[in-house]
Amino acid sequence: MSLKEKLMEDLKDSMKSKDTIKKNTITMVRAAIKQKEVDERIEVSEEAILDIISKQLKEKRMAIEDFKKGQRQDLVELTEKEIEILLQYLPKQLSEEEVEEIVIETIKEINATSMKDIGSIMKAVMPKVKGRTDGNIVNKIIKKVFD
Repeated sequence: MSLKEKLMEDLKDSMKSKDTIKKNTITMVRAAIKQKEVDERIEVSEEAILDIISKQLKEKRMAIEDFKKGQRQDLVELTEKEIEILLQYLPKQLSEEEVEEIVIETIKEINATSMKDIGSIMKAVMPKVKGRTDGNIVNKIIKKVFD
Protein backbone atom coordinates (compact mmCIF):
# COMPACT_ATOMS: atom_id res chain seq x y z
CA MET A 1 0.00 0.00 0.00
CA SER A 2 1.44 3.35 -1.02
CA LEU A 3 1.81 6.17 1.47
CA LYS A 4 -0.92 8.10 -0.34
CA GLU A 5 -3.34 5.15 -0.02
CA LYS A 6 -2.42 4.69 3.65
CA LEU A 7 -3.17 8.36 4.31
CA MET A 8 -6.59 7.96 2.65
CA GLU A 9 -7.38 4.80 4.67
CA ASP A 10 -6.31 6.45 7.92
CA LEU A 11 -8.40 9.51 7.06
CA LYS A 12 -11.48 7.31 6.63
CA ASP A 13 -10.73 5.49 9.89
CA SER A 14 -10.28 8.74 11.80
CA MET A 15 -13.58 10.05 10.45
CA LYS A 16 -15.38 6.86 11.53
CA SER A 17 -13.82 6.98 15.00
CA LYS A 18 -14.43 10.76 15.24
CA ASP A 19 -10.72 11.40 15.94
CA THR A 20 -10.68 15.06 14.85
CA ILE A 21 -7.00 15.69 15.60
CA LYS A 22 -5.91 12.79 13.39
CA LYS A 23 -8.45 13.71 10.70
CA ASN A 24 -7.26 17.33 10.62
CA THR A 25 -3.58 16.34 10.57
CA ILE A 26 -4.04 13.87 7.71
CA THR A 27 -6.21 16.37 5.81
CA MET A 28 -3.41 18.94 6.16
CA VAL A 29 -0.85 16.46 4.73
CA ARG A 30 -3.15 15.45 1.88
CA ALA A 31 -3.80 19.12 1.06
CA ALA A 32 -0.05 19.79 0.87
CA ILE A 33 0.40 16.77 -1.42
CA LYS A 34 -2.47 17.91 -3.65
CA GLN A 35 -1.06 21.45 -3.76
CA LYS A 36 2.32 20.14 -4.93
CA GLU A 37 0.65 17.96 -7.58
CA VAL A 38 -1.43 20.85 -8.90
CA ASP A 39 1.42 23.39 -8.82
CA GLU A 40 3.90 21.13 -10.60
CA ARG A 41 1.38 19.11 -12.66
CA ILE A 42 2.92 15.84 -11.49
CA GLU A 43 2.03 12.73 -9.53
CA VAL A 44 4.12 13.02 -6.37
CA SER A 45 6.48 10.18 -5.50
CA GLU A 46 6.74 8.44 -2.14
CA GLU A 47 9.94 10.40 -1.53
CA ALA A 48 8.19 13.71 -2.21
CA ILE A 49 5.42 12.75 0.22
CA LEU A 50 8.05 11.99 2.87
CA ASP A 51 9.60 15.42 2.20
CA ILE A 52 6.20 17.09 2.66
CA ILE A 53 5.58 15.25 5.94
CA SER A 54 9.12 16.05 7.17
CA LYS A 55 8.61 19.72 6.37
CA GLN A 56 5.32 19.80 8.28
CA LEU A 57 6.96 18.01 11.19
CA LYS A 58 9.68 20.66 11.30
CA GLU A 59 7.05 23.43 11.23
CA LYS A 60 5.15 21.79 14.10
CA ARG A 61 8.31 21.52 16.20
CA MET A 62 9.06 25.20 15.64
CA ALA A 63 5.46 26.11 16.51
CA ILE A 64 5.72 24.26 19.84
CA GLU A 65 8.56 26.58 20.88
CA ASP A 66 6.40 29.61 20.10
CA PHE A 67 3.43 28.16 21.98
CA LYS A 68 5.63 27.52 25.03
CA LYS A 69 6.85 31.12 24.95
CA GLY A 70 3.23 32.28 24.77
CA GLN A 71 2.31 29.93 27.63
CA ARG A 72 -0.35 28.19 25.54
CA GLN A 73 -0.16 24.67 27.00
CA ASP A 74 -3.37 23.67 25.18
CA LEU A 75 -1.73 24.38 21.80
CA VAL A 76 1.51 22.66 22.87
CA GLU A 77 -0.43 19.47 23.68
CA LEU A 78 -2.41 19.63 20.44
CA THR A 79 0.74 20.14 18.37
CA GLU A 80 2.52 17.27 20.17
CA LYS A 81 -0.37 14.96 19.23
CA GLU A 82 -0.11 16.15 15.61
CA ILE A 83 3.64 15.41 15.66
CA GLU A 84 2.96 11.87 16.92
CA ILE A 85 0.53 11.35 14.03
CA LEU A 86 3.00 12.69 11.44
CA LEU A 87 5.78 10.46 12.80
CA GLN A 88 3.66 7.39 12.00
CA TYR A 89 4.17 8.08 8.28
CA LEU A 90 7.92 8.65 8.39
CA PRO A 91 10.64 6.00 8.62
CA LYS A 92 11.78 5.22 12.18
CA GLN A 93 13.52 8.31 13.54
CA LEU A 94 17.21 8.06 14.40
CA SER A 95 18.39 8.58 17.96
CA GLU A 96 20.94 11.32 18.65
CA GLU A 97 23.61 8.63 19.15
CA GLU A 98 22.89 7.15 15.70
CA VAL A 99 23.01 10.61 14.12
CA GLU A 100 26.30 11.31 15.91
CA GLU A 101 27.81 8.09 14.48
CA ILE A 102 26.77 9.12 10.96
CA VAL A 103 28.16 12.65 11.47
CA ILE A 104 31.53 11.39 12.78
CA GLU A 105 31.77 8.86 9.94
CA THR A 106 30.98 11.56 7.38
CA ILE A 107 33.52 13.98 8.88
CA LYS A 108 36.19 11.29 8.40
CA GLU A 109 34.98 10.55 4.84
CA ILE A 110 35.23 14.16 3.68
CA ASN A 111 38.27 15.00 5.83
CA ALA A 112 36.56 17.94 7.56
CA THR A 113 38.79 19.59 10.13
CA SER A 114 36.83 22.45 11.69
CA MET A 115 33.50 24.25 11.98
CA LYS A 116 34.36 26.04 8.73
CA ASP A 117 33.47 22.80 6.95
CA ILE A 118 29.93 22.66 8.43
CA GLY A 119 28.31 23.36 5.04
CA SER A 120 30.00 20.45 3.30
CA ILE A 121 29.38 18.18 6.30
CA MET A 122 25.65 19.05 6.27
CA LYS A 123 25.52 18.50 2.50
CA ALA A 124 27.06 15.03 2.92
CA VAL A 125 25.06 13.97 6.00
CA MET A 126 21.53 15.08 5.04
CA PRO A 127 20.98 12.57 2.19
CA LYS A 128 22.05 9.76 4.55
CA VAL A 129 19.47 10.70 7.19
CA LYS A 130 16.68 11.95 4.89
CA GLY A 131 13.29 11.68 6.58
CA ARG A 132 14.79 10.06 9.67
CA THR A 133 15.97 13.16 11.53
CA ASP A 134 15.80 16.93 11.43
CA GLY A 135 18.54 19.17 10.00
CA ASN A 136 18.61 21.16 13.25
CA ILE A 137 19.57 18.01 15.17
CA VAL A 138 22.34 17.25 12.66
CA ASN A 139 23.62 20.83 12.96
CA LYS A 140 23.59 20.65 16.78
CA ILE A 141 25.54 17.36 16.73
CA ILE A 142 28.16 18.71 14.30
CA LYS A 143 28.72 21.65 16.67
CA LYS A 144 28.97 19.23 19.61
CA VAL A 145 31.56 17.10 17.78
CA PHE A 146 33.79 20.12 17.09
CA ASP A 147 33.57 21.51 20.65
